[in-house]
Amino acid sequence: MRAVMALSGGMDSTGLLMRLLADGFKVSCISFEYGQKHIVELQRAQANIAYLNANGYSVEHKIADLSSAMSLFHSALITGGEDIPEGHYEEEQMKATVVPNRNAIFSSILYGYALSVALREDTKVDIALGVHSGDHEIYPDCRPEFYSALEHAFAIGNWDSDRISLNLPYISGDKESILRDAEDAIENLGLDFDTVFANTNTSYNPDEWGRSSGTSGADVERILAFHAVGRADPVEYSTSWEEVLLAALEVEAMHKNAQYLKQLSTEQYRITRENGTEAAFSGKYWDEEREGDYMCICCGHLLFTSQMKFNSNCGWPSFHSEDENAEIRRNIDNSAGMVRTEVRCDKCNAHLGHVFDDGPERFGGERYCINSAALNLVLVRKEVKEE
Repeated sequence: MRAVMALSGGMDSTGLLMRLLADGFKVSCISFEYGQKHIVELQRAQANIAYLNANGYSVEHKIADLSSAMSLFHSALITGGEDIPEGHYEEEQMKATVVPNRNAIFSSILYGYALSVALREDTKVDIALGVHSGDHEIYPDCRPEFYSALEHAFAIGNWDSDRISLNLPYISGDKESILRDAEDAIENLGLDFDTVFANTNTSYNPDEWGRSSGTSGADVERILAFHAVGRADPVEYSTSWEEVLLAALEVEAMHKNAQYLKQLSTEQYRITRENGTEAAFSGKYWDEEREGDYMCICCGHLLFTSQMKFNSNCGWPSFHSEDENAEIRRNIDNSAGMVRTEVRCDKCNAHLGHVFDDGPERFGGERYCINSAALNLVLVRKEVKEE
């Protein structure tokens, strides 16, 4: 199997390279020098290529110099542009880091090279790219519809396009899923995870020694991904891992909070984000009997199903079990002059309610006492048979 890919030197493309190698591809990598302020990423890419070669994995690597042409473009990412914005990676100011038409240019070069490889080696070639859903908010040229249109244009503009296929394995994933996939691939290759990812750069504004700032939107996204998989990022930051993690979590919390203020009603916000409780018998689901799935009102994560619901006459929706993938988090709650076990959504930290030990014994004896305002019931659609 044959693949050509863009290797930026960042964590996404590096993770993709590990996956391709683990899957048995012969890989050619092209890195692009385009006047980027974070040009240290090219040094990191070269370091990983050397690490792979030293461990028996031969990878062709070329650097295409586009700095002259792309110096014509306006972007905070290019030398001479405005300062790199800080904050959450989905916030409006991050659009300053868009480089106009960058991925179309890179993809054109990759396509031309992939066709050349296909003809020279008489084989089919995958063009592999590490774009993912975390890029979709700010970068239009990372979205599925862009690559669908681009692939169509390339196909009608070239002979032998039937030999070339776009391979976008992470297009619906995110940085967390890329890291989890990389863990598996790197283990199969017999390599060291920390060495591989220490040889990457995601920061748009590293310091003069190449240390990541931890403050750009790209940094924040990466830090949160490593935290989500339970690892400390092996790349060097200008401050400690503990400090950059705390700052990233605060940025994420502020961003999410702003979203929740727009998304939720006053009552939903008070309960899920401010640990409130609705009055007994006041919520819309306490006596609900329709079939469906109960999702977290904040993030849409599946928490309970109607089959788990029972009538406890307590005035709040009661469930004897949680969905097997809910992973609802439990905390000791010493408020209100008593000791209780609070339950929160593990995905978005929404306060849901409490769990007590007076539920049905045949289901384990627990009762999840949940605020209606923390839930969204998605009804089961029943098919209507035609007579």
